[in-house]
Amino acid sequence: MQLTLGPTDCDLPYWITSVAQGTLRDRGVTGHHADARVPDFLKEPGPLRDALILEFGFRGVSEEIATRLLAPYVELAPGIPEMEFYATQLLDEARHSRVFRNHLVELGMPADTLLRDVTELSADYRARVLEPVVDFTLEIVREQQDFAGGVAVFAIVIEGVLAPAAELSERKWTPLSPATGEISRGTAIDEIRHLTVASTILKDHLAAHPESRDRIVEIIQAGVKMWDEVPDREFVIHREELFQEGMAAHADKIGDYEIWPGVRMLDTTPEQRYDMAERWTEQMAEVRMAYMGLPPELLGGAGGSV
Repeated sequence: MQLTLGPTDCDLPYWITSVAQGTLRDRGVTGHHADARVPDFLKEPGPLRDALILEFGFRGVSEEIATRLLAPYVELAPGIPEMEFYATQLLDEARHSRVFRNHLVELGMPADTLLRDVTELSADYRARVLEPVVDFTLEIVREQQDFAGGVAVFAIVIEGVLAPAAELSERKWTPLSPATGEISRGTAIDEIRHLTVASTILKDHLAAHPESRDRIVEIIQAGVKMWDEVPDREFVIHREELFQEGMAAHADKIGDYEIWPGVRMLDTTPEQRYDMAERWTEQMAEVRMAYMGLPPELLGGAGGSV
């Protein structure tokens, strides 16, 4: 939450050396090292496998949509540093979508029908949760050609939800599947970088153009209201209930592992895990709003998970 990075820190050379040749070294194809295995029990039919298929299936579609949404950001970027940063973020999101999707093949889903199967699996989620986000974002960056407003959407609304959700995913799956945990950790690192740089872009924009403050506030509040209205909770709670059932069946593999300090994962409920991700989202948004010089109370209780 305290990390500070700007577009000149995370330009194209940075991405090539620190991401492609750094954090992705030996993980570029699958998102995890070759020696990080998917355990056999996750390849067998059951609630734990079903929970992971739903989680990574939905996240894969979310990242695909994020990739497509970022094209106007590259086009509208006011300078080369911003253009290079959003070009790398577009590539990051495309990679996330691919590794989430292909992890389903590692779980035993057939590769030749994967795209069709994921489309069918996520149809309701896409229509009810993701399409409102798409419409909201494209109205700002495509119709209104508002780069700063679009950055506000990604910095506070989209990435502000994705980063905490990615961290929860990493914490959940690490004791059960080394491969799944590595994938989640790698995507979480990227999401934090995206959120941090976007916050700096917006902070600098507000400092240079204080007259745009009211519009940025209006966009952020509208985005928070949109997230409050989409029915993401029912989808998340459903897969967390499956996870709960599968977790109980494999309690011996989890033991006293703590999902956050002082709390054993085996002692948590689906609602507690969802609420914790929501709390992290709120805390992240509040910190970033303060960093940008905007009153955190304008958020009115940002929340949600994916």
